Amino acid sequence: MLHEIILSLSGHASPLLSANAANPSSSLLSPPEKELLATVTSLSEKHRKIRSAAEEISTESKSSICQSVATAISSKYLGDFQRKVLEVETGILRKDASSVGAYNIVPLTAVVGQFSEWTRLMDWLLRITQLMMEDGCTGSRLINKLNKQLQTGYTDIEETALHLGQVAESAWLRQASCWILYGRLSSYGHNDFFLQEEKGRYEINQDLLPHFVSPQTARSITFIGKSLHQIRTKSETSASCISGLLPKHLQLLSSMQHPITSSGMSNTISAIRKNLSQTALQDLLPLSKIQEVLHIFHDFFLLNRGEFAIALVNEADERIRSRWQRSDNLAYEKRDKLSDVVVKDGEVTAVLARTWTSMFGLHGITDEDEDELDMARDMIDLSIEKAGKSAFLTTASTAMFHTTLLSVPTALSLKISSPLDLFLSQKEVEIYSSINAYLLSIRRAHLRLSDLWKITSLRRHHPAPPAPPFGSTPQGRAITVKLRTRAETRSAQMRNVWATSSSALYVLGELAAYFQGEVVNVTWEDFQHWISGTEPTPASRPSTRGSKRKSPHDEEDPDSSMRSDDEPAPKLENTHDPQTLSAAHQRYLLSLKHQLLLTAPAFTDSLFKLLQ
Repeated sequence: MLHEIILSLSGHASPLLSANAANPSSSLLSPPEKELLATVTSLSEKHRKIRSAAEEISTESKSSICQSVATAISSKYLGDFQRKVLEVETGILRKDASSVGAYNIVPLTAVVGQFSEWTRLMDWLLRITQLMMEDGCTGSRLINKLNKQLQTGYTDIEETALHLGQVAESAWLRQASCWILYGRLSSYGHNDFFLQEEKGRYEINQDLLPHFVSPQTARSITFIGKSLHQIRTKSETSASCISGLLPKHLQLLSSMQHPITSSGMSNTISAIRKNLSQTALQDLLPLSKIQEVLHIFHDFFLLNRGEFAIALVNEADERIRSRWQRSDNLAYEKRDKLSDVVVKDGEVTAVLARTWTSMFGLHGITDEDEDELDMARDMIDLSIEKAGKSAFLTTASTAMFHTTLLSVPTALSLKISSPLDLFLSQKEVEIYSSINAYLLSIRRAHLRLSDLWKITSLRRHHPAPPAPPFGSTPQGRAITVKLRTRAETRSAQMRNVWATSSSALYVLGELAAYFQGEVVNVTWEDFQHWISGTEPTPASRPSTRGSKRKSPHDEEDPDSSMRSDDEPAPKLENTHDPQTLSAAHQRYLLSLKHQLLLTAPAFTDSLFKLLQ
C-alpha cells in the first residue's frame, strides 16, 4: 500500500487508490483510513492534471506568457513536489522517526501529514492552469490574475503568485523589448501583445493591456516603436545614434523591479521616450517641420488666409453654374435627370487646382508665401467623401456642412507621410476637415448674402416712367401712376426680404468674426505660446494683474515676484518631444471644437437651416 501511495503521489494512476466503489481494497479499510487515502488520491489526481495541462500549454498555447508560466509551474513547483515525495520515501526506507514508528510500523497519518502544506497550493495551481487552458486566455489576463492573488492572505499562495507573476512580467517585457528597443513586433506570440498591426497602421488593443500599462504609457510605447522603425529605415545617421542608445535603454528596462507598478513602467518609458526625442528624433522630425504643418492647418483648414476661402468658394460656385448651364443647353431627350448636374471627382480636383492658381496670381505674395503655398498644394487634397467612410467628428450634426460647397459631400484632407505620422493621425485630419467645412459654410453664406446688394437690378425700378413730352399726356401720366403704384407695392413686399437678409448678414458676419478672431486665432496663439515656451504678451491676451492665464504645462516661475511689470518675461525652456506635442495638439483640437459650438447639435442644426 505504501508503494501505491508513493507512486500515486509521483503522478502515476493507481487502481488501488481509486474512488471506485468496486475497489476490493475499500472493504479492508476503516473509515478514517479511507478519508486519509481520499486526501492522497485527490492530491495525486491534481498533480497529474496540473502536469498534463502544463505540458499542453507549454507546447500548444499561442501566448508566450502562458507558456513561460506553465514551464515555471512544471519545473519549480511540480519539481518541488516530486522531491518532497522522494524525501518521504527516503525517510521511510531509512526508518526515519518522523515517518516510521515502533516495530517498523509506518502510520498512514504521518505520511499524509507531510503533504498537508501542498493541498492548498495544488488547488491554487490547478485553478491557474485551468485559467490558462480556457479559450481566449491572454497574457495580460494571466498577469492581472496573478497580481490579484497577492492579496489572498496565505503566505504560500502569495509567494507562489509573486514568483509566477515575475515570470509572466519578464516574458511580457521580453516581448515588449523587441518593439521598445528595435521597433519590431515579436515574431512569436505577437497576437498576445497589445499592439496590433493592421494594414500598415498600429492599433492599441485595450483588452491586452496588463494592469501596469496605462493608456498613456501604451501610447508612449507605440510612439517609441514607430519612431525606431522609421529612424532605421529613413536615416542612417540616426540609426547609428540609436545603436548607441540601445545599452542605456536596455539597462532601464532591466532595472525595473518586480512586481511592476504602473508608476514604475510609466517612468521608465518616459525616460526612454525623452532620451530618444532629444537625440535621434531631432533630425528625423524637428520642431520646425511640425510647425510648418500646423501653420498649413491654421492658414487653410481654419481659414486664417481669407483669400483661400474666397477663391475656393468662387471656383466651386463657378463649377456649379457651368454644370447647370451645360445641362440647360442639352436637348430634352439627351438629359439624364440629375447626372448632368452632379459634380464628379475630377471636377472637384479641378476646383482646388484653379483655387491654387488664383492664390498664386494674387499681388503682394512674398517668397515665403510662395513656399507655403507650394507645400500646401502638395499636401492638401479636396475630394468627395465616400458613403460609409469612417469619420471621427462627422456626426449627424456636422456632416451636413460638407454638402454646402459643391452640393455633394466634399472634404479637405492632408496627406500624412512618414515621419509626420509620429505627430499627426488621420483622426486629427478629419477633425480639421469638419471644422473647415463648418467655417467655410458660414463664410460662403456671408459672401453670397453680401452679393445681393451688388445686384442693382433687384433694387432698381424698371422700366422708368415715360419721358416728356409723352409723360405729360394723359396716357403718359396713367403709365407713370401705374409704375409708381407697382414700385410702391414691390418695395412694401421686398422690405421684409431686405430686412431679413440684412439681419442674417449681420448675424453671419458677427458669427464669422467671433469664430475667426476670438476662437480660432486666440486658441492658436495660446497653443503657439505653449510650443515656443513663451508667456503670452498683454496685447495678445488681456488679463488682470492678479489672475494671469497660465498653460497647464507651465511651471511656477520662482523669479516672477522679483520681476517688474515692464521687464519682459524670460523664455521658458522648450523640451517638448513629438508625443507631448501630439497630445497637446489633440487637446487643442478638442478645445477648438468645443468653443466653435460643434458639440452643440441644437446650435449646428439651426445654423444649417439658416445657411440653407
